[in-house]
Amino acid sequence: MKKIYAMAIATMSIFSVHAQSSGDYQLLVGTYTAPGKSEGIYIYNYQSKTAGTHLVSVAKNIINPSYLAVSKDREFVYAVNEDADKSTISAFSFDQSGGKLNFLNKQDAKGADPCYLIADEYNVISANYSGGTISVFGRQADGSLSPAKQIIQHTGSGPDKARQESAHVHMVRFTPDGKYVVVNDLGMDMVFLYQYNQESQQDILVLKDSLSVKPGSGPRHIVFSPSGKNAYLVHEMSGDVTVFDYNDGQLKKIQEISMLAPDFKGETGAADIQISSDGKFLYTSNRGTANAITTFAVGKDGKLTYKTITPTLGKGPRAFVIDPSGKWLLVGHQYTDEIVIFSRNSLNGSLKDSGKRIEVGAPVSIVFVPKK
Repeated sequence: MKKIYAMAIATMSIFSVHAQSSGDYQLLVGTYTAPGKSEGIYIYNYQSKTAGTHLVSVAKNIINPSYLAVSKDREFVYAVNEDADKSTISAFSFDQSGGKLNFLNKQDAKGADPCYLIADEYNVISANYSGGTISVFGRQADGSLSPAKQIIQHTGSGPDKARQESAHVHMVRFTPDGKYVVVNDLGMDMVFLYQYNQESQQDILVLKDSLSVKPGSGPRHIVFSPSGKNAYLVHEMSGDVTVFDYNDGQLKKIQEISMLAPDFKGETGAADIQISSDGKFLYTSNRGTANAITTFAVGKDGKLTYKTITPTLGKGPRAFVIDPSGKWLLVGHQYTDEIVIFSRNSLNGSLKDSGKRIEVGAPVSIVFVPKK
């Protein structure tokens, strides 16, 4: 009996070691491969208890897969390939058990320098920055991409002649109700809401509404509250955050607040914006002179109160994510080639350096994928 018990304990120990090694999530990191030392898309095993990571594989020979989207069934991954006028969108099947991506196909992005994309069971939609276009690709049964089914060209400019000389589509995002796609145009200082006809073959996106933001602000990324009642838009050039009430394809501004310290006089380069899963704290990154993350408390009315600014301990915090447990915040530094992991206090939203790092070239997109 003792022998059987000992064998059971040994088996459990082996399983425990395996579980610790394999982790409970996979972490996908999109990067810039040129110039720099990145080789492509990196896949890690990730433990939410400890924020421990283990590199599993690298999908190589991919040009600048800076932004990634994972299908809801976790079987496919889509990546932009920023390459000026030669830019493409790539599709991969995702072998979760082996932690590997297998290339399926790629399509012309139909717009220079795609910088963001989203996917559902019907389509993959990209925001093409330099081209000022939105491209919609159909998803085939095997996960591969059809040629673009719809291309929408934005035209316009903003007051900053150097950076807003033309339309620059910076982000596409599904609204929480799934009925619309929000599109931020940095070059035009505008936000567009398109009705989303997911099963259509032609007019997949139909303009429903648009709104102008403060001239020269440069709208970049938007995130919705967990309740879906509010939206938060960070402006790259001004460093402001605009708070909206959201209802059925309409955004109504209720607040505008700066993410910058009152005495800040350096270069502003607001990049990413994330909200905690409980909706109590909002974070924004500034990859300009500050290289910092600003923390806001979120009130019951959705409005923000400035709390603190935390240095990110690297250069170029272009993207960051809160891990699924809410205990950790991972910041990707494009110019110092590493992801810095902060422990996060869920009660007051504060961040503290955990001492953990992931060395990876020019990280831009960080995506958690639950293991099946």
